Amino acid sequence: MKKIVIIAGEASGDLHGANLVQELKKRDPTLAFYGVGSRRMREAGVRMLADASRISVVGATEVLTHIGAIYGVYTRLKKFLREERPSLLILIDFPDFNILVGKAAKKLGIPIVYYISPQVWAWRKGRIKKIASLVRAMMVVFPFEVDLYKKAGVDVRFVGHPLVDVVKSEYTQAEARKQLQLDPRRRTVALLPGSRKKEIMNLLPDMLGAARILMTRFPDVQFVLPVAPTLEREFIRGFLNDAKAPVQVVDGRVYDVLRAANAALVASGTATLETGLMAVPMVILYRMSRLSFAIARLIIRVDHVGLVNIVAGKRVAPELLQDDVTPEKIAGAVSPMLDDPAIYQRVKDDLLQVRTKLGEGGASKRAASVVMEVLGKGKEHRA
Repeated sequence: MKKIVIIAGEASGDLHGANLVQELKKRDPTLAFYGVGSRRMREAGVRMLADASRISVVGATEVLTHIGAIYGVYTRLKKFLREERPSLLILIDFPDFNILVGKAAKKLGIPIVYYISPQVWAWRKGRIKKIASLVRAMMVVFPFEVDLYKKAGVDVRFVGHPLVDVVKSEYTQAEARKQLQLDPRRRTVALLPGSRKKEIMNLLPDMLGAARILMTRFPDVQFVLPVAPTLEREFIRGFLNDAKAPVQVVDGRVYDVLRAANAALVASGTATLETGLMAVPMVILYRMSRLSFAIARLIIRVDHVGLVNIVAGKRVAPELLQDDVTPEKIAGAVSPMLDDPAIYQRVKDDLLQVRTKLGEGGASKRAASVVMEVLGKGKEHRA
């Protein structure tokens, strides 16, 4: 029986890791999986060595306040790798922690594959060489990433984006609203403040402030907030008690929420791609500590922050960062999408173009083929 360790530090990675594990089990039911993730990976049969919530933080100063927990998880994983000598280590995004674990695995002679490249094209391009020295194969989800790794001598495969397969709702807009106990006749704004507690604290109060402003401009507007599986509903409710804006809270079901929505307020990250794949016009928001943001500005080299804008190659969705994240500016950015049908349709058309750039479905299957190849059980597959 071959043991595989798989590490995902965020909600999106947990989803893609779970889908990859399911595909691998179809090909070899004897494989045993261990790792770091959340609910979805656990449900897929991964035996958890630690929960992702212990290491899931963003920003230099935020990492410092969680360094003890992060080091504890790293130590546990290093011990497991040394004692169990798994057949393979699969890393999913989450570069700071995963590269550290990858170095430990490399010293032990454990082969490594990376699924979903860290955004090295946006920051610390020097890390490409570091990753190249660690991995047997890099599976990328954006076509423009291929050349970056080829130049570094990495065995790189474009597998397409796994979200293309999973981002869908079986309902019409009216049906989704009914399922979520929303009024089918009212304009609906989805609030997606993130999957980490710090993101919620940084963004949700201003989202709710924007909701109050929007209620004065659009008397028929309603709001819905899907709670990420990495968060507890009660934590979210603590922000809503004094919000003075009616918000329907649902557990998960983010794609049904997006189907119900006319527009969305979205924390920068994978959720912007999910929203884009559902063709929902959005405003992208992000805020971190001032020190973390100052450091990020020194090392990030991209024209856009939101992934959906990066893939589009232009500003499809407005971006509000740091001090620009205010109720007034958020409401001002989303109002035209609710008020002007021409703007609304233009944004939807741009988002449909984004979908075509993310490749066809079947990313998890292609990624599983690469994993089996590295394990020595599959025919060579080049996507």
